[in-house]
Amino acid sequence: MNRLVILLIAFFFLNNCSFNENSKIWKDKEKELSTESKLKKIFAKERINVKEFNQSLNLDLSGIKTNNKFIDNQNNFGSQNYKGELDKIGSYKFSKLEELNQINFKPLFIKNDIVFFDKKGSIIRFDEKQKAIWKKNHYSKSEKKLYPKLTFILHEESILVSDSISKYYSINANNGELNWSKNNTYPFNSEIKKYKNKFFVLDYKNTLRCYKIEDGSECWNLQTEDSFTISNSKYSLIIIGDMIVFSNSIGDITAVDVDSGLIIWQLPTQSISIINETYNFKTSQLVSDGNSIFISNNKNEFYSIDVKTGTINWISDINSNITPVITGNLIFTVSNEGYLYVIEKNKGNIIRVTDLFKIYKQKKRKNIYSVGFAIANKNLYLTNSDGKMIVVDLQNSNILKTEKVSSDFVSKPFIFNNNLFLIRNGSIIKYK
Repeated sequence: MNRLVILLIAFFFLNNCSFNENSKIWKDKEKELSTESKLKKIFAKERINVKEFNQSLNLDLSGIKTNNKFIDNQNNFGSQNYKGELDKIGSYKFSKLEELNQINFKPLFIKNDIVFFDKKGSIIRFDEKQKAIWKKNHYSKSEKKLYPKLTFILHEESILVSDSISKYYSINANNGELNWSKNNTYPFNSEIKKYKNKFFVLDYKNTLRCYKIEDGSECWNLQTEDSFTISNSKYSLIIIGDMIVFSNSIGDITAVDVDSGLIIWQLPTQSISIINETYNFKTSQLVSDGNSIFISNNKNEFYSIDVKTGTINWISDINSNITPVITGNLIFTVSNEGYLYVIEKNKGNIIRVTDLFKIYKQKKRKNIYSVGFAIANKNLYLTNSDGKMIVVDLQNSNILKTEKVSSDFVSKPFIFNNNLFLIRNGSIIKYK
């Protein structure tokens, strides 16, 4: 009997609280939905529809100057000497790197030789005929299992090395023997730059560290704002006069006195919310012409920054973490989606946009992104995530050639001694 009474009461309650749109339940739900509609996704990526622009514009590059620079403290390489025949003439082989999701490493060139590393951190110096002159490993058995990734810079007869497992050391460039070795608290994640008797490198905690070249002892360090996640982007350093400028994982650009380590100026380019999403935040390397600093990111921002004050000259809507190249009064960059931009350096005006990914079918291009490029004479050499390289005539933006380099990851192009080099996993390809 009691069970029957309970069922009757329940039926009465449900009948009076019907699930029609006028019921109180649904009115409350309407309020909830209304509130939700006003919420904004903090980390939603803004999409900008890019179209080709000024395709008939021919650039006057008659005054373009070429150079043989491979090391530049301002990352300002401009147009380099290379005839552009793209004839493959050699391959420098090493054991394939492990735990790899991109190839953002740079070989070291010494005269006609190349220095690189393999999966266990062995450093190899190859001669011009692709034969190993020497091969040295300065890691313990347990360290080798961590597959250290190395960054190099040459100083006189020594090679300075920083790595992804917190070590930094100096070796003899002629035989690979160890000069000295030290450990940092955190792994390193940047280029190495040197100035007089010091060298500079950034670690994953956004700390700029200054070391003495002679023995690796620390001169000073500067901790900048840290993030909650590890960045997937390599930090950048440039040296302008007696000032070192660097980027960190949360988009801050900081200028520091080389001798004292004191901050001269600092420019935050992102809101505080970026601290939570640094893994997906990527920036280009810093590049400077001595008066302005240029950097772009994958949040549709290309900056020109005044060297002396750290104030913004201009910002342009370009989605790119590819390092730009300056030639005269023009800046060239390529967006992650494969659009080539030509920009006026002083004003930031975009004067031409070309779709370089038009060689791909629409369905395929969604999964391809730009890796990096170099400019040689009047041509641009762009590598992509599908292992292809696209050669472009900069004057009229016509695509001259495509070259299949790898079926997997490939580095940006490097030009040295009138040759072009590309790193793929397991080898460095040399073209004349």
